Amino acid sequence: MKKLMVMSVSALLVLSSCVSKKQYAELEAKQKETQDLLNTATVKLNSCLSDKAAADARVAAMQEQVADLRKSNDNLQVLSAKGASNVEKTLESLKEKDLKITRLQDALTKKDSVTLAIVTSLKKAVGINDPDIEINVEKGVVFISIADKLLFQSGSYNVSTRAKEILDKVATVVKSKPNFECMVEAHTDNVPYQKGVLLDNWDLSVKRATSVVRVLEDLGVNSAQLVAAGRSYYVPLVDNNTAENRAKNRRTRIVVMPKIDQFYEMVEEEMKNLSAESN
Repeated sequence: MKKLMVMSVSALLVLSSCVSKKQYAELEAKQKETQDLLNTATVKLNSCLSDKAAADARVAAMQEQVADLRKSNDNLQVLSAKGASNVEKTLESLKEKDLKITRLQDALTKKDSVTLAIVTSLKKAVGINDPDIEINVEKGVVFISIADKLLFQSGSYNVSTRAKEILDKVATVVKSKPNFECMVEAHTDNVPYQKGVLLDNWDLSVKRATSVVRVLEDLGVNSAQLVAAGRSYYVPLVDNNTAENRAKNRRTRIVVMPKIDQFYEMVEEEMKNLSAESN
């Protein structure tokens, strides 16, 4: 640009010596117009350079954003893959739990069905028709309650002859079910008792239970199936406030318990598994 200005001035000097004042004025005006155009072009050029710099900065920023977006997209794809994997694992875990719950329900249903069949069979097999003998089924267990007067003389723990006939039927049922347990549970009233070597009602109730157990053994029941238990007067059926009520409380209860441990163990194992997996 400086070179152009020098040439212009030189041309004016040369021409000024060769041209008239009118021509000189025209050339000078033309030079001014050219200079103005040059200045305008310079301003526009500087403006364009500034715009280009701004545009380059925007392009660089956008390129950074694109790079960040690509990186984020890659991360999202990784997270999406992990999320899908986690969902699959969760669904698989739910399927396993559903299977365990189904097995648990099947076990409970099977246990209930077997128990119902067992207690129904027992009630029919015992089949004793006597107002002093009650047969009840509670929670899958058969309770045969025998009044004290049918088993023992007053204050005695020696089993009566008639009682042995009753116990023979019970023994027949228990012997046919080798996987059953038979607990003999003796109860007394609250009248203080002390006779011979027996100190109190605890001693009397336990001695009566063991006497019945021995009769069942003599009738062929496996000793490993038998349990002797004395409850003294602490589990009365009614208040011990009359002779009639005390007679009701003096009783021996034979509890026939089917061994369904395999079902309970399976249920407990499934419950433990479900509990462990939920933690």
